[in-house]
This record gives sequence, C-alpha cells and structure tokens, in this order.
Amino acid sequence: MTSPIVPFSLKDTPALIERLLPVQKLSAETFKEQMAVQSKTLTAIGAYWKGRKPLILNKACILGCLIPATDNPKRDIEIFEKLMAMDDESLAIRLRHCKLETQIFLNAPYRELVDQAKRPEEVMDSVHHHIWGDVNMHLHTNAKSFPELVEQLGIMRFGHRPQVGDTFCGSGQIPFEAARLGCDVYSSDLNPIACMLTWGALNIIGGSEEDHTELEREQQQLVDAVLAQIDGLKGEADGRGWSAKAFLYCVEARCPQTDWMVPLLPTLIVSKADRTIAELIPDPILKRYGIAIRSGVSEEYFMAAKRGTVRSDGRGQDLYLVHTVDGLEYRTKISTLRGDFRKPDGTWANKLRLWSKSDFKPSPDDIFQERLYAIQWMRPKKGGKTFDYEFRGISEDDLDREHIVDEFIGKHLPEWQENGWVPDMRIEPGINTDQPIRERGWTYWHHLFNPRQLLVAGLVNRFSNARLKFGLCQVLNSNARLSRWSLGDGPGRSGGVKQVFDNQALNTLLNYGTRGSRFAVGLIQLNLKSFPFVPNLSLKINCHAAGQLLEKSDIFVTDPPYGNAVNYEEILEFFIAWLRRSPPPEFADWIWDSRRSLAIKGSGEEFRRDMVAAYKRMTECMTDNGIQVIMFTHQSGSIWADMANIVWASGLQVTAAWYVVTETDSALREGSYVKGTVLLVCRKRQGLQKITRDDLAWEIQEEVESQVQTLTGLNQKAKGLYRDENVFEDSDIQMAGYAAALRVLTHYAIIDGRDMTSEAIRPRVKGETTFVDGLISFAVDTANQYLVPQGMEKRYWDKLSGAERFYLKMLDQESRGVKKLDNYQNFAKAFKVRDFHALMASQKANDARLKSAIEFGRAEMGEGSELYQSVLRSVLYAVMELMKYVDGNEVLIHLTLNIPNYYADMTQRELAVNLADYLSKHLEVLRPDEASAARVLRELVKNQRLG
Repeated sequence: MTSPIVPFSLKDTPALIERLLPVQKLSAETFKEQMAVQSKTLTAIGAYWKGRKPLILNKACILGCLIPATDNPKRDIEIFEKLMAMDDESLAIRLRHCKLETQIFLNAPYRELVDQAKRPEEVMDSVHHHIWGDVNMHLHTNAKSFPELVEQLGIMRFGHRPQVGDTFCGSGQIPFEAARLGCDVYSSDLNPIACMLTWGALNIIGGSEEDHTELEREQQQLVDAVLAQIDGLKGEADGRGWSAKAFLYCVEARCPQTDWMVPLLPTLIVSKADRTIAELIPDPILKRYGIAIRSGVSEEYFMAAKRGTVRSDGRGQDLYLVHTVDGLEYRTKISTLRGDFRKPDGTWANKLRLWSKSDFKPSPDDIFQERLYAIQWMRPKKGGKTFDYEFRGISEDDLDREHIVDEFIGKHLPEWQENGWVPDMRIEPGINTDQPIRERGWTYWHHLFNPRQLLVAGLVNRFSNARLKFGLCQVLNSNARLSRWSLGDGPGRSGGVKQVFDNQALNTLLNYGTRGSRFAVGLIQLNLKSFPFVPNLSLKINCHAAGQLLEKSDIFVTDPPYGNAVNYEEILEFFIAWLRRSPPPEFADWIWDSRRSLAIKGSGEEFRRDMVAAYKRMTECMTDNGIQVIMFTHQSGSIWADMANIVWASGLQVTAAWYVVTETDSALREGSYVKGTVLLVCRKRQGLQKITRDDLAWEIQEEVESQVQTLTGLNQKAKGLYRDENVFEDSDIQMAGYAAALRVLTHYAIIDGRDMTSEAIRPRVKGETTFVDGLISFAVDTANQYLVPQGMEKRYWDKLSGAERFYLKMLDQESRGVKKLDNYQNFAKAFKVRDFHALMASQKANDARLKSAIEFGRAEMGEGSELYQSVLRSVLYAVMELMKYVDGNEVLIHLTLNIPNYYADMTQRELAVNLADYLSKHLEVLRPDEASAARVLRELVKNQRLG
C-alpha cells in the first residue's frame, strides 16, 4: 500500500489525537499498568503520591499530538498502534517474554491478551525493533528510536525539538514520559514535594547508569552512617544476639468509671501467622493491666483475642473503651475520654492538652498516655542468611532502652530543630490536618513521630543529599505514629509496619508499629528502575502556581485538580516540615511551603476562576500551532459545562475528546461509580468568530453526524490479525460526538451578540441555567441523537424517552458482551436517566446487566417510573406475560391498554412491532426464551385486526 504524501512541514496539519485514538486498546493498557501497583516505574520514588496517570496514557497523548492525521485514517491507527506496541506483532513479542505461546490466544479479546503480556516499557529493548520501516515510510521520517522520531516530528511541526509543558506536574508522570520519548520538558507545581518527585523522576529514574551506580553507593553510606550512630546508643539489642525488628505501642487512658488505666487496643491479636496475642493481666492494686505476649495459642484463645478494649458501637460512628472489673463490664466513649464538646460558635473542642514545640511524648498528666506493649525480635540463624523471629512482652531492660532513646531526643531536639533535621513547624488547621490536633492534641509536625522514629528520621535527614531525600520520605511514610501495625495474613507473614498514607488522610491510631532501625533505614535503599534519557535534553522544574508560567511550550499535557480532589496542599506538609529549613541546594530555590491559599481546589466559582487563570496563561505561553491535552475525571454531571466554560474563557477551542478507563479492579466496587479519564484536546482559538444560535444548531448537527460516521466507518474497516474487534465502542463514539459539539461551540467568541469569554466566567446564581449551560446541554443532546443502536430506525429512536433509549442501547452493548458498569453510568448521564439503578439486575463493576422482562415483572409501571406509559415498558410487560403462558389475545388487550393512543396513533403500533423485533434479535444469545416470546409478540401485533 502506498502511503499518503505528508508535507514536510506539519505546521498546520491536524494531529492524530484530534481525529483518532484507539481508546479501547488504550484503556486495556492503562488498566494493565494500574494493576502493576508497586512495580510501576515511578512508584518507588514516592509511593505516598496517589492518583498517578499511567505512563502509557501520557505516551499516547504526547505521540498523538506529534503524529499527523492523514487522509488514510486506517493506516494512521495502524502506525500509532505499532508505536504504542499495541499491534499484533508487538503483542506476540510481549507474550513471548511471559513464556506464552501466542497461538493459543488467536481469538482472545485484546484485554485478555494484555492481561497475560508484559507491559511495553518492560520489554522496550525488543518490542519496537520491527516497526521503524513502516513508521518512517508513513511519516516521512528517518528514525530508529523514539527520541529521533520525536525530534524529527517536532522539527516538521514546530521547527525544533518539541517542548512539553506541565504546570500541575504532581509526581512527574507526564514530564517523565515526555523526556523518555525525547522531548524537552518544562514542569512546575505549586507544591515543593511535587516538584521534588518530578526532579527525582527526571534526574534519578531518567539518570545515567553511572548516576544509578553512584546513588547505590551513597545509599549504602547513609545506611552505614545512621546505623553506626544508633548502634552506639545500644537501644535496640538485648545482649543475647537478638535485635528489635518492630516495636508495638498503644495509647493508654484512665477509665473514668473505675479509675483503672486501660491500654486502648482494637484487637488483642498481635500476629495471625504466629497465633500471637496480647493477654491483659489485671493488677487490682495498681489499677492497671499487665500485658503478656503469648504465641501459638489455641483456636479458642485466638478467636477471643479478636475483641480488644476498643469497640465500635456497631454503626461505625463511635468508639468505646470497654473493660471488665470484678465481673462488671464498663463502657466509655473515646470522645468522652477526650471531653469533646460543642462551642457556642458550633465548632468542636475538647479537654486534651495541646502539645508544645518541645514535646515529643505525652506529659504525665495527659489524658492519653503511650505504652510500649510488645517487641518483635530477630536473630540470624546459624547459616546467617535467614532469621528467627519471636514476639515478647516488655521487660525492665526494654524500658531502660526506651529511656536511653527518650533522653537522647530530649537532649538533642532543640538543636536538631534549629538545624532543620527535625521539624519545628506548626500543624496548620485544615480539612485533613484538623484530625491530629482534635484527636490527640498534636500541634507540631514532629508530634506525629515518637522518639525512636525521630531518632532514625533525624539522622537520615541530617546525612542525606538531594537524591537521598527520597529515601527519607519513604522512612517518614512508613515509620510514624500514624503507621498501622498489620497482623500478617499468611505463612511467614508475622506482621509489619505499614505506610502512613494507605489513604490520603492523617489518621490517628490507638495502636501503631515502629520499625527497628535496620528495617527503617532499609527503606533508604529504594528499588528504583532505570530508564536513562538521551543526553542534552532541556529538563526544567520550577515551583510556582500555574498562573505564573513564563516559559513557552509547544504541547501542554496537564492533569489538573478537579472537584473533590485530594488535599495535597495539606497532607504533604507532613513531608514539607522535614525539608523546609535545610533543603539541599538542588531544591533551595523552591518555596518550601504548601501555600494552601493559592492551591486550586474544590469546585464552584473560585475553582473556575483559578482554572481559567491557569489555562489562560498556558494558552498565552503556547506556540500558535501548539496543542493542549487536559485530563480530568469524568465524574460529575456538570463537568462538561465547567470544562467548556474554562476552555472558552482561556482562549482555547476543543478539537477532540476521548474517554479512557483508568480504574483498577480493586477500585471497582459493586454499585459504585467507575472513574475514567477524559482527554480534552484543545488549540488556540483564532480570531473573533461570530454566529447566531440558530446557525450554530445546524453546524453542531453537521459536525456531530460527520464525526460519528467517521468512527463508525473505521470500525467496518478495522480487522486485526488475531481478533475482529471494534476500534471504537459506543462510549467512544458518544465521547467523540460530545467533542464535535464542543469543537463547534468553542470555535466562536461571540454567539447571539454575547462575548463568550465574559459569559463563561460570569458568576452563577444558584440553580440558574446559564446561557453557556443551555448551549452545552443542546450540544450534548445533539450528540446523543446519533447514538442509534444497530437494528433501530432513527425515526423510531427519535420518539423514545431517555430511559427507553438507555435500555435499548445497553441491551445492544450486552448482546456484544460489553458489560462494564462505567458504560451504563455514562449512557445514563447521556440520556438523562435520573435513576438507572431501577433498570438494572446487576451492578457489578465488570458484569453489569439490565433487568429481563421476567425480572421487571409488574415493577416500573407506575407514575414514579421513568418508563411509565412508555411503549418499551408495555412491550416488556407483554413479553413477560407470554413467557408465563398468558393467552395471546389477552396479551394484546393489555398491550392496547398500556400504550397511550394505541388506536389513534398508528405510529405507536409500528413502534411496538419495531421494539419487539429489536428485542427478539438482541436477546437471541442472551436469553433465548425471552427472544422467542418477543418474536411471538411481534407477529401478534403485526397481524392484529384493528377496527
């Protein structure tokens, strides 16, 4: 096949991402990467940062912005898939690396193949060798690697190697992938921890092999230096060859009803694998409990130990201290122990003492005390390669060793704070940061660490350079008073100290684990991947708000905060506090403060204003033929209006939109809303184009129809070597229809005489449907009119309600094996179905299903139903009756009563025939008996005598 002639200059040529993107395959690939969890490329450098956009998604966006869309769209897709290692030959290579014979997967769906295969970045050395001949012929390049290809395409499109900008760089996912492809990079973020993670991605993961070797040497030197200091204190060894692996602490409080001091333990189990429990031994004289550690206990004792001294009220709202004295059980709310009360202004307060800057452990009079109740010990076996482990209770020698550490911290804390090795920073109240203050009285960030934890982290901080600060942050994340003690869940898993940020909150704990120094400093030696960048790339990182951008870029790819985003500006102060006073030279120019007031967050007017300021500045700093890709989570029903407002007011025009599923199985809970990512592709809006609303309507309809026909046509042409699958599913065509409508809307600066830039940022009155909202709603409705399923004539489709369209559309999806809940959610929004749950038999994330006629029964027939008096519901009811062997004449009588104007409006009868025929064909494989009943109904209605 002869490739189409592509002009040497691509300056004004549309980019592939503006016309096509194989989103079904891309969804499978992003899903695969998300499932890799801790083995993902950048996770090891900062596992506490969640919400990372998959690298393969970033790669698709950047390449899609550089590759031209030609007049041969089928070949465009084929070449793009080769570059993404999505083509059949690449898949075969990826499968062979897993020692799998590709022949056994000849007819497997793409997602199943991807599940079994290596990720492209895991086999980069071999997976792309076969592609360059076809790629160069199609693109008129002469490349043998991605950096060569990217530079050549950049010169053709922009006159130079392309620069990719990201002003919300977060953990560095987008800048890293851009640099790995061979782009120059400008990245910035308001938060210095985000900048640090991006610096690490670019300079450590992307560093040279020599740099990696040097880093490993530096890590070992740091470990040796820290352990030498700690070993000198003699605070962790028992003198008999055992050293501490983990220390277990709990809060202890006085029961107001008995005056007993009670350890607050949610469970008395210490380790499941070892069947180890903590046994409470009452001491009536001292009115407190001794704690004995028992291992290998019987099943009866082990099961009884599940219930500790802290129990829920059963509703998950309140926790109680529970203990028994002389046969009587006493229960006291934890909130009562704190003395919680509501102040006249409606805020909550309590009787907890607020800790001071010099505090690092509870004062003797504090309500909540802290107690060491168990230690996990380890000792090398005779061979020296493995260890013996055991749990023990606390001896006087253990308490003496605790005292050594306490004394050391008490003596050195002021000096270490002055030098910046330990935080001296107050905890500023906030949504996430109120919790430690309110629940424990902690007011400075170092209060979240006990003396042993301060000792290790302080020494690591003191002796570490810029590249070693990443190890420091991993130590902080996995060795704090907020580090959960895991009980272990299998053979050899006796328990462990987990990270603080299991979720994005600062959760105070009633019992927690502390790592022994060797297990803590082991976190410094990060298992980092290595993807050395080509030399001489420009890699710039700055710490500033997006609206303060000064650097020009050709392509902006951004993942901005949206809606109920994580409050990174608060929780990352956990790390900022440790670095702010003495950052290494590489980070010294950044502002080491979270600057909460400047962070873009939430929703509403302030959010829109901040986003407009950011994207307007990016538009001003983008080359005239540059492209922006804005990623956001498709979650809110108002998201399209919000994003259209932002795009309009920023001087941008939408050119495409794609929906990619980026959620992992662990996040897909039955009945929950599945989150994907929308890629909104934009260009600078040129000129001051004007139009009337009437003319706009026709233009939107033409554009949407053209877009839908293009994608549908590609489905007919696309045939894979292994599979016969659609390139685009209905959800993709729906999204492309939205984009086509937005493309027309955002092309115009003035509509009906209104300046849309001003209109877009005009403050909203609550409940108001603005001019922009109305236009977006019209555009979306227009796009949805073209989502007619196969086998349904458009003249009948136009007569249906949203709920009817939803049911028929999703039945079409089910008949083709598409049963993902996110499809149902998205189409429910598209067809404005208020409550699609009423129409569902199953809402499992990967196996959702509509109700059958039998499952509907007599439901959804009343006035409250969205299917009330609809022809579809009447047909389903008739099918149900036929399946229950109701006489055909009686079924017809009921049908004529259930369908309004059955005799007066002949189109109602025609629609009933069409729907019965549609059901019979789409149910043939799913539910043959129901399909048979639908065929019978079709013939009954067709042959019915009227008169």
